[in-house]
Amino acid sequence: MLIRQLEYLVALSREQHFTRAAEACHVSQPALSEAIRKLEIELDLPLIVRGRKFEGLTPEGEQIVRWARRIVADQQSLHREAAALRTGVTGTLRLGVVPTASATVADLTGPLCLRHPLVTVNLSEDLPSAEITGRLDRFELDGGITYLDPDIDARYRTFPLYREHYELLTSENSGVATGSTVSWREAATLPMCTLPSMMRGRRILDEFFANDGATHTPQIETDSIASLYAHVKTGQWAAVIPRVWRQVFGEPAGVRCTPLDSDLDAPVIGLITAREGRSSTLVRALESTAVTLDQVSSAPPIDR
Repeated sequence: MLIRQLEYLVALSREQHFTRAAEACHVSQPALSEAIRKLEIELDLPLIVRGRKFEGLTPEGEQIVRWARRIVADQQSLHREAAALRTGVTGTLRLGVVPTASATVADLTGPLCLRHPLVTVNLSEDLPSAEITGRLDRFELDGGITYLDPDIDARYRTFPLYREHYELLTSENSGVATGSTVSWREAATLPMCTLPSMMRGRRILDEFFANDGATHTPQIETDSIASLYAHVKTGQWAAVIPRVWRQVFGEPAGVRCTPLDSDLDAPVIGLITAREGRSSTLVRALESTAVTLDQVSSAPPIDR
């Protein structure tokens, strides 16, 4: 059995297409198909449902591909570990980020790259929490920045970064009274531009509205920070944003931020990494950087 054969199987499972899998592995499609056929012979198991085109993995293939992902990931970690022993921490770190944390991910990647100049970071941003955990489970990501819900704490290594407090973003001529705070019930009366309903960040906002006895039906849904700000600036919509966005972007001309008042605990955003297996040098460097940024355990709760 060759690592190359397992890489081909993993690629086929991910791409769900022989030609795309071959292109991803930089080989011809016949070469990939033949390597997987030989793997089936060696394991004495049917791995692929064969037809005129790729129709999926067999039940046996689904189990084998889970082992293959782990073995391929371990082999990649071995190479990174050897490189780190030669030259220091090096390699490409793959990091998934939920939309609300896109404005603050540099707080983590900046110090990491300063400490380890040979490290490069590949960011997959604006991902739903479920997509981040799924890619982490499939060894397609080395870490993720997401909400540290109880089920996340139980399944992954977690490193709190900050609490997510909220503000109401409106145009200056929206008619919202200038004051120290605004209630979620008051915010619910405005036409809203929000994150898509599949996003964990959006569901958290729904919980805050419901806690104040209110519901909201957004007219615009977007996972783009730029699009959200642009819609609010027209004066037709309002939006609820994490307070950290104002500290990164300020208050652009024509818009205003007003803190939202709630008795619910602010959710925690943090780094997650795989719980099982031995962490690579690269992941350990990421984790140690996150520990130095933890602003959640300090008292009182931070208000970034």
